[in-house]
Amino acid sequence: MHSSGVLAALLVLPTLAFGQLSGRVGPTTSTASKRAKKICDVTRFGATPTGDIGPALTRAWNECKTGGVVFVPEGNFQMSTWVSLSGGTGVGIQIDGIITRKDGSDKGGNMILVQRSNDVEFFSGNGRGAFQGKGYEMHREKNIMGPRILRFVRVDNFAVHDFIMVDAPSFHFSMDTCKNGEVYNLVVRGGNQGGLDGIDVWSDNVHIHDVEVTNKDECVCVKSPAHNILIENIYCNWSGGSSIGSLGEDVDVSDIVFRNVYTTNSNQMMMIKSWGGSGSLKNVLFDNFIGHANAYGLNVDQYWSPMKQNPGPGVKLDNITFSNWKGTVADGMRRSPIRILCSTDAPCTSMVVENVSLWTDAGTTVTNECKAAYGTGACLRANTDRSFNANSAKTSISRPPPRYQAVKMDSDLPSDFGTTQPIPIPKIPASFFPGTKPLKPVAGSGAAAVPAAAGGKAAGAKASGAQASGAKASGAKEAVVFSS
Repeated sequence: MHSSGVLAALLVLPTLAFGQLSGRVGPTTSTASKRAKKICDVTRFGATPTGDIGPALTRAWNECKTGGVVFVPEGNFQMSTWVSLSGGTGVGIQIDGIITRKDGSDKGGNMILVQRSNDVEFFSGNGRGAFQGKGYEMHREKNIMGPRILRFVRVDNFAVHDFIMVDAPSFHFSMDTCKNGEVYNLVVRGGNQGGLDGIDVWSDNVHIHDVEVTNKDECVCVKSPAHNILIENIYCNWSGGSSIGSLGEDVDVSDIVFRNVYTTNSNQMMMIKSWGGSGSLKNVLFDNFIGHANAYGLNVDQYWSPMKQNPGPGVKLDNITFSNWKGTVADGMRRSPIRILCSTDAPCTSMVVENVSLWTDAGTTVTNECKAAYGTGACLRANTDRSFNANSAKTSISRPPPRYQAVKMDSDLPSDFGTTQPIPIPKIPASFFPGTKPLKPVAGSGAAAVPAAAGGKAAGAKASGAQASGAKASGAKEAVVFSS
């Protein structure tokens, strides 16, 4: 569709992002309407700078979960009791302060679990709200079995935005069996170790955009089952890189778009990973990727040995397109910039590689490799060449492809954060992909704000178990400001 057609579509359907989405995404009621019903400030339910915010957060949720905004004001809070927030409708969770995992709280699970809820917004109104997981305390002991920071399970019509997640002991943010969601203006800063995923999604009709991830595992990852997922304006800044997988048995993933993905000093620009298994991955577009100094570039590996081999002939890959890629891998002779290794018992079909220009930082030659992969472009073979099934084809290239050089982001990190030292809380960047602005303004960047006095009742003083003292966290302001 031409740009004029895209504009027309957006004007007609303002809540439907152009791409692989199947319908509208995000909450069904506005932040303002939620706020007008009730405001449940956690400091009125017992939250203090030196205490455990967990019980107060649960009490505030119970008071506001049928309509309202749970509010964590600016300041510092600690958490040692994980919270399970269930059964909400028309509710917001606004975290403008910083919640830190309390020393010694190393049990597993999810520090914040939101489940079986509808019309939910989880956000920071000032763009500075954060969760500090202090995962390094466990990672330096070679332990990645601690808690996740945030998990959504069976949540429909939701948004998670303008929030910062730092140093999770395990995963940072997962969406499990959710529908109609929008995730944007997020930053994830994790340790340099596998098993510390950034954003994982196995859900339907979700738009993820304007996200930065630093870690050593998944940047943004789609798992099975998943349908109609649009992922764009992604900044993998010293990360594992984005991926689909790992994929096992009865895989059901379709209609996925990754576009405008910038990856630097990561494991790969993009990877599809499986070993054995069954089911299908189909109708996928990977468009407009930029990479610098990554271990792998375009990497499809259906013999991915870090996972256990699953029963079955292999996951069937069909109608997968890689278009408009440029950049470099660290060593193109050691690791192929284009690597498409498909199952010989379930060959990849209708694959397309077009306008993909990847080169090497080290050396003067690269080797691309394909196996049991049929389609057009790179080392793919025509569908009639079935002799290709058993043997891989390697193509050596000793001349840089045209237009492989790509711009860099000013905020590329000079190194990773390791696993033994505290990771600082960053700011949300002004851009997540070269030459683009976030699709929605970052909170606190100049958008109009609405004070609490403008609408809504401050709930909590009479709630069961709540403290009437109204203690504020360190640095909390008298004039509470909410996002518009």
